[in-house]
Amino acid sequence: MGAVDLDQCDPDFVNELLQQPEAEKISACFGCRTCVAGCPMSAVNDTFNPARIIRMALYGMKEEILKSSFIWLCSSCYTCQERCPQGVRITDFMTLLKNMAVKEGHEPAGVKAQLKLTKGQGRIYPLDGFDNKKRKKAGLPPLPTSCDVIRELFPDQV
Repeated sequence: MGAVDLDQCDPDFVNELLQQPEAEKISACFGCRTCVAGCPMSAVNDTFNPARIIRMALYGMKEEILKSSFIWLCSSCYTCQERCPQGVRITDFMTLLKNMAVKEGHEPAGVKAQLKLTKGQGRIYPLDGFDNKKRKKAGLPPLPTSCDVIRELFPDQV
């Protein structure tokens, strides 16, 4: 993160975030970087930096965060959250940011594809008679090959 353009900062975004339980302690983050030191994703991809993302959120950099690809790199391992000396719920905060990005239509193509499959067939992976034969052979009960209950979850989109 280079220089911050104050014209791009949205103070309403900060207020919106701070009203969410997942973000209640982000303002307590003082940048100790314990979250970064223990993060397996930060070790292999330096674009994912939880402390930097929190700082960007506190500056109100809504568009830059929600349109980014780096928020989707969090593997939800909870290492950062367990080690944070200030008790910041970092993993929960990353999930909040992902949910906000989806609501604004900024999800990655893979998430869009999974959502489309889920809306259309109730599952990400199709299930057919062959799968149920394998399940029967393994002593497992059969599963329905269609999932009509999805219409209750996505009534407007299916």
